[in-house]
Amino acid sequence: MTYRVCFVCTGNTCRSPMAEHVFRRHVEDAGLGGLVAVESAGTGVWREGEGANPRTVSVLEENGYASTHTARQFRASWFPPLDLVIALDEGHLRELHRLARTPEDAARTRLLRSFDPAAGDALDVPDPYSGDREDYEKCLEMVEAASGGLLAAVRRELEERTP
Repeated sequence: MTYRVCFVCTGNTCRSPMAEHVFRRHVEDAGLGGLVAVESAGTGVWREGEGANPRTVSVLEENGYASTHTARQFRASWFPPLDLVIALDEGHLRELHRLARTPEDAARTRLLRSFDPAAGDALDVPDPYSGDREDYEKCLEMVEAASGGLLAAVRRELEERTP
């Protein structure tokens, strides 16, 4: 059975597609590509159908990541087949908890930076949308820093599922 992870930000054009592509690379490099599916979505509908922000694409490509993406809105009905729903900031986490239909759905949500021990109490990945190139690069650094811990957590979950 495939383990499914969905990253969620506001419009699904900056942070969550960045996290999706970075984590997918971690999964593939770990040899888990056939066991883990990675996707992303936004809490809002206004960017649905658009590609990733050009600055996101640029930063991803310059750092060797794929960047193909089409924005979509997260739906409450998506919770049951997902194993983890990863919010990029506290606002997204609150919105996901609001959308959760059951306590089990809400329990599947986590903040990305909670997987980075160096993050301390600073668990939000700031939205780079209104910023400059440096803000997108900082976003990528935060996503990369948390992805190793997230991969370790997913690997543990997969091991627990194996009889």
